[in-house]
Amino acid sequence: MIELLTADTPNGKKISIMLEEIKFDYKVTKINILKDEQFKPEFKKISPFGKIPIIIDHDNKTSLFESGAILIYLAEKSGKFYDKDQRTVINQWLMGQMAYVGPMLGQHHQFHHYNPGKSEFGENRYFKISKRIYKELNERLIKSKFLAGEDYTIADIATFPWIARHEWHDIGLRKFKGLKRWYEEISKREPVQRGYDLLNKGDHIPKV
Repeated sequence: MIELLTADTPNGKKISIMLEEIKFDYKVTKINILKDEQFKPEFKKISPFGKIPIIIDHDNKTSLFESGAILIYLAEKSGKFYDKDQRTVINQWLMGQMAYVGPMLGQHHQFHHYNPGKSEFGENRYFKISKRIYKELNERLIKSKFLAGEDYTIADIATFPWIARHEWHDIGLRKFKGLKRWYEEISKREPVQRGYDLLNKGDHIPKV
């Protein structure tokens, strides 16, 4: 059984979506990041940077931190969404999400959604970068069904929850035909819908 220690964030939703997709038995343990529970000594023993999500594979007595590493672990364990012949391409798009798409959209959330009016420089900088991310993902998805090619992979699972906050971004997902088509196709997947509702609050994937 997999225990997922997380908060209701895009990085947390990556893992619940993956667990639903691969049909693994799991339970969610909520970490209240607004109360800094992620920095408690017992949590930092398994998450050195004090970040969510974490998984504990109780069958193997193994814990993992960093959502990209967790996705790879679950993909290898299940044999799904990480085809051996496509891993070089999958890894590039997965690392692109980890190093660029997530961190930059996350900063956009901070300046544009949570703290508007506090830093004109920050708002403008991350809004501009976020628009570029939409453009770059769209360019890829105009010519490719999914990020790593014709098959749905962990690269898509990693990226989707960040684009699912498109209403926060105020960029206009409708204007990006390739990205919109990809988003709507993934939104129809029942495991994605279940995984998106990470804490069973009745959350629905935002429509375009």
